[in-house]
Amino acid sequence: MKKVYGSAKEALDGLLHDGMLIAAGGFGLCGIPELLIDAIVASGVKELTIASNNAGVDGFGLGKLLETRQIRKMMSSYVGENAEFMRQYLSGELELEFNPQGTLAERMRAGGAGIPGFYTPTGVGTVIAEGKEHKEFDGKTYILERGIVADLAIVKAWKADETGNAIFRKTARNFNVPAAMCGRICVMEVEEIVPAGSIEPDHVHLPGIYVHRLIQGHHEKRIEQRTVRKREVA
Repeated sequence: MKKVYGSAKEALDGLLHDGMLIAAGGFGLCGIPELLIDAIVASGVKELTIASNNAGVDGFGLGKLLETRQIRKMMSSYVGENAEFMRQYLSGELELEFNPQGTLAERMRAGGAGIPGFYTPTGVGTVIAEGKEHKEFDGKTYILERGIVADLAIVKAWKADETGNAIFRKTARNFNVPAAMCGRICVMEVEEIVPAGSIEPDHVHLPGIYVHRLIQGHHEKRIEQRTVRKREVA
């Protein structure tokens, strides 16, 4: 089965449609599938629901899809770095489903593991719990959260072999593994593709069974917030 494609556009061919649910890896601008996002922007597909920790920043990452109004709903944990996100949400143009960070990660992982739902105490007594089933275990209240199964997962890895066995570099591992697991189809972009068998099995973070298509590309690796310390006067 061929998994390596020549470009993001080729890798997404036949997978995109209006109204679909996409799980996107990354945290802030770390480990985001920027090439696949650009290809989705170029495709013109619309009315998307995106499950992702955040929505990039203005003009980069998922922020590009917000600017082109291709996103209808975001399922996110943090949205504080994107002014356009805030504007669209406050004006009623964008639907937002807030998820505690750990809950969102577990919803993705659960969906990928075939678990339809799970109980968690996180969010009990807050707006997160509104409309959700409550249940007591050992005298403590929990709420039911549903697993996420996405039509498509888009993720980014540091290195992968030709079968999709992948390694994520340091904190770029973040949401990429659970996002990849929960997609019915997973497309992954990597910095380097190596021959099958080149990666030690114990080093694999994501088994290739979860990856259906992959591409190699160059990435910008933009810094989200650049902070420097003032020079101290001797």
